[in-house]
Amino acid sequence: MTATTLLRPLALAVAISACAAPDDQPSDTPPRSSPSTDVPRTADPIARGFTESDFPRVQEVADGVYTYEALRSAGDERFTTVSLFVVTQEGVLVADGQGSPDETRRLIETIAGITDRPITHVVICSDHGDHTGGNVSFPAGAAFLAHPTSAQTLREASRREGAVGVVVPTHEVSDREVLTLGGREVRILHLGRAHTGGDLVVYLPRERVLFMSETYLNRVFPAMRSAYPSEWVTMIERAQAMDVEVYVPGHGFVETPTILAEELEAYRRALQGVIAEGRRLHDAGLSVDEAVTAADFGELEHWSLRASQGPIAVRRVYLELDGGLPTPLSAGVGGK
Repeated sequence: MTATTLLRPLALAVAISACAAPDDQPSDTPPRSSPSTDVPRTADPIARGFTESDFPRVQEVADGVYTYEALRSAGDERFTTVSLFVVTQEGVLVADGQGSPDETRRLIETIAGITDRPITHVVICSDHGDHTGGNVSFPAGAAFLAHPTSAQTLREASRREGAVGVVVPTHEVSDREVLTLGGREVRILHLGRAHTGGDLVVYLPRERVLFMSETYLNRVFPAMRSAYPSEWVTMIERAQAMDVEVYVPGHGFVETPTILAEELEAYRRALQGVIAEGRRLHDAGLSVDEAVTAADFGELEHWSLRASQGPIAVRRVYLELDGGLPTPLSAGVGGK
């Protein structure tokens, strides 16, 4: 089965070599509310039948709104890192770059194959390196938007000895920011602390698309090295209460709207399960080192990155239970 065949149920499959259509023209995308045939529920590209040549994978999930999936490696495991870009008459907004200058240049080249509009805005939804490590490749005149927590993280990173290519945000979004680009409304929201504490999401109300970045990892074990476990669950519940058709993850595959909504709920339950297991071991009096060894996450044992992320998650849950997480900033939580 070809990559194009796999993409067709969700939206238009976009090949870089075949992107000569004018900007903002109606696509041949089938109705995005139509259910598709089921697919393997996994983040493993091999189990999904993909090969290296199938990436980057680009899908138009609403008119002028595209997801971009690139392969990355963590040890012996491979999975996708997802960016989102929005094409308007005034310019292009990108939500999350990729992990290196070369990877981000490939994203930029892909965008250039779709539109000649310049990249004017880059939203740093996650401050982690696999989403910011290539930001130096974006145009120097672009506005870089981040939550104050993430902005501080990146400022500190830029001051470290030997730091190269760290882009410091030019604008901070504490709660919400509403942009109008080419007549298209784009809302940048902080729905609460989750994966990093400075988490932002990008919401397009007319198109009903919500890019959730690393607050939604589709079939990837909850990564908690800088997370706020219980607050993360609440943040997802806020997202689920919004008027959204397409929930876009920051890792894992972009599926049909129906599957993406189902997998977001599965991810919410996964977070709850990790917290519950950590609490069970904590209440039983196990030390954190003992808990790391004893933890049993049920069906999550088969999710991508369980081996590397499971111990980190247990330690973070223990830290939360022991009151060791930083208190939140005074800023509120962005609305819809």
